[in-house]
Amino acid sequence: MSTEDYLKDITEIKDMMNKSSRFFSLSGLSGILAGIYAIIGAAVAYYLVSISGREYLILHSKIFNYILIDLAAIALLSSITAAILSTRKAKKNNEVLWNGTSKRLLTAFLVPLVTGGIYILIKIYSNQYGLTGSLMLIFYGLALVNASKYTIGNVKYLGYIEIILGLVCAIYPGFGFWFWVLGFGVMHIIYGSLIYFKHDR
Repeated sequence: MSTEDYLKDITEIKDMMNKSSRFFSLSGLSGILAGIYAIIGAAVAYYLVSISGREYLILHSKIFNYILIDLAAIALLSSITAAILSTRKAKKNNEVLWNGTSKRLLTAFLVPLVTGGIYILIKIYSNQYGLTGSLMLIFYGLALVNASKYTIGNVKYLGYIEIILGLVCAIYPGFGFWFWVLGFGVMHIIYGSLIYFKHDR
């Protein structure tokens, strides 16, 4: 066996091991759309607060409940879009969407995300709103970093950016809304575009 054949075999084995341990069907377009959903949702929330005539939210008020529904709608739309586009990408690449790797990816992503979500709800219902935006960014960033070992490696960089934005947001809590828009809206669109042009096209 020549050196070239040997190197080719090693490369093929490496690629097979990489594909079996990482989930490559994440769609860049779903990231772009998630960012757009976040910006639209943020605009709706901003409008709701502005028409309420208040600079702050009161727990259990109608406006507060509407904003919770708004956030839930963003999360739901983003999840559905990601599932649909990832399924389509997996079929296009003749890959199985739901397998051991995707299960590990989902678990690694959801554990810190759900933990953070519960903690944030506890803080909200304890009338401690100040760092909500910061906590959302930090826990989401941790979820991305934790899940990155099972998917496209670049995901961890988005996670690091979200964590940094969350920490800076904690220093300037008065700008929490704009950090949230930057992290969940703008950064998703930028990251999704990079993934789309690098991997999807």
